[in-house]
Amino acid sequence: MRILLAEDEKKVADIILRGLKAERFAVDICPDGQAAWETAEAYDYDLIILDLMLPKLTGTEVLEKIRRKNQHVPILILTARDAMADKVKNFEAGADDYLTKPFAFAELLVRIKALLRRGPVNRSSVLRVADLEIDRLSQNVRRGGKKIDLTAKEYSLLEYLATHPGRVFSRTMIIEHVWDQSFQGLTNIVDVYVRHLREKVDDAFSIKLLRTVRGVGYSLNDESQP
Repeated sequence: MRILLAEDEKKVADIILRGLKAERFAVDICPDGQAAWETAEAYDYDLIILDLMLPKLTGTEVLEKIRRKNQHVPILILTARDAMADKVKNFEAGADDYLTKPFAFAELLVRIKALLRRGPVNRSSVLRVADLEIDRLSQNVRRGGKKIDLTAKEYSLLEYLATHPGRVFSRTMIIEHVWDQSFQGLTNIVDVYVRHLREKVDDAFSIKLLRTVRGVGYSLNDESQP
């Protein structure tokens, strides 16, 4: 896994670099926003960490430039700015997580691993799988033009599966993303919600989209596709 770190405080950058290398990550460091943008444009990264108060280009400016080119790479903001307005602004610009300084490296590492586990994000406002359409702005779901009413958790589960059609998600991955916590010993809650989704999304249609991969987890895919 390769990470780009944009941080102009050398002491902070060195601490993060040592910690991530100890976890066997490959890390590239950029001391200013312009270098961070040029590096992010030239190379593919599994994750990007951005300080906001960078010279030449601010972290927000780098974030906006990256998002115009790359909607998928996870981006974590690491900054001393803790105002809610800053958090909202950067989340709206496309940040995936926001951690304020001072921070514990253990927390940073947990957040990095959570973002990497989630993988690249599809930020398109409308997700489509076969004749299923999910409008992420209005949170309306339609299949074959027919509106489907879902609960909040049912919608979150369907949207998560639809971001990567064909990818198999384990029950643990689904719980950590949809419920945002660990339900040790209660992974059957995923089975319950998948069953509810099948009743609403699949049962009335000849092509079934929700797939069970025995012993692994679930995926969303048009069964007519390999």
